[in-house]
Amino acid sequence: MTATPQTLARPSRLSTSQKILRNVLGSREMAIVVVIGIVVAAATSMNSNFLFTAQGWRDLLLTPSILLVLAVGSAVVIITRNVDLSVGSTLAITAYLTGRLFIDFPALPVVAVVLIGILVGALLGLINGLLVAFGRVPALVVTLGTMYVYRGIVLTWAGSDRINASDLPREFLRLGTLQVMSIPLLTVIAVVILLAVGYYLSTARGGREFYAIGSDPQAAELYGLSVTRRVIGAFVLCGALAGLAGVMYTARYGTVSAGAGSGWELEAIGAAVIGGVAIFGGSGTVWGAAAGAVLLMTINRTLPILGVPDFWQRAVVGALIIGAIVLDRYLAARQARKLQEARDQV
Repeated sequence: MTATPQTLARPSRLSTSQKILRNVLGSREMAIVVVIGIVVAAATSMNSNFLFTAQGWRDLLLTPSILLVLAVGSAVVIITRNVDLSVGSTLAITAYLTGRLFIDFPALPVVAVVLIGILVGALLGLINGLLVAFGRVPALVVTLGTMYVYRGIVLTWAGSDRINASDLPREFLRLGTLQVMSIPLLTVIAVVILLAVGYYLSTARGGREFYAIGSDPQAAELYGLSVTRRVIGAFVLCGALAGLAGVMYTARYGTVSAGAGSGWELEAIGAAVIGGVAIFGGSGTVWGAAAGAVLLMTINRTLPILGVPDFWQRAVVGALIIGAIVLDRYLAARQARKLQEARDQV
C-alpha cells in the first residue's frame, strides 16, 4: 500500500496518547491533582469513611477551604517577588476581632462583620506594602517583623480569653455548616475567590503586570509600570484575603484563642511553592497554589489514617516543599540553557 500525504500527515493514536500524557505530566497543577487522587484512594482503602460518607465528603471539601484562601493571597505576593509571613497573625487578629464584634456589638449584621474583617486584613496588608515599597526593606524582613507585631497585638488583646461558639450568633455559625448542593458554603466562597483572582491574573492588565514585576522589577520600572502601586496592591489583596480567612476560621471552628493561625503562614507559602509558584517570583498560578493547599491538608488528614508517625508527617510536607523548589530551579536552568542555545544558533 502506497503512503499518501494524507496518511503520512495523520498522527497515530499512540503519538496522540503520548502528547496527551506529556501535557498532563508536564502540568504542575494536573500532577498535583493526580497525587491528591492517589492519596485519597490510599486513605479510602484503609478507611472507607474517609470519602464514602456524608461527613467524610464534607470534610474533604471543607478542610482545605481556609488555607486555600490564604494560599491564593500568598501566591499573588510571591509572584511579585515578595513574601508575606504575617498572614497567620492577620488571620488571628481578624478571627478574634470577629468574635469580639459579635459580643460587644450584638446588633451588628453578619455581613457588616465580614466586611470589617476583610477591611482590617486589607489595612494590615497595606502596612506591609507601604513598608516594603517605600521603606525599601526586603519583604522577608518586613513581614517577619509585622508577623510578631500582629501576633503580639492579638496576644495582648485576647490574653487568656477565648471566643466560644456560645458567644456567636447562630446565623453566623451556620456559615461554617451550611451546604450548597452538598458542597460546604466555605468551600464555595474559597472557589469563588480562586476563580476571581485567577481570572484577574490571567486576563487583566494589572494581573499581567504582577508577573512582569516579579520577573524583573527594574526592567518593569524602566518600562513604565507602576511597580510601587502594584506591590502595595498585592500586599493589600493578600491581607484582605487573610482577613476573610480569619472570618471563615471563626465560622468554621466557633472557638478562637490568641493562638489561632499559628504556623499557617508557612503552610500558605508552602502550598503556593508546591503548586508551582516560583519563590523568586514571575511565574506560577493561583490554581497551582490552590491545588497545593488541597494537597497539604489532604496529606495532613490522610497520613494518620495510614499510621504514619507525626515526625514523618512533617517530613513529608518538608520534602514536598524542598522538592518543589529544586524542581523550579532545575526547570528555570533548563529554560535558560535552551534560550542560550537558540541565541548561539542565530
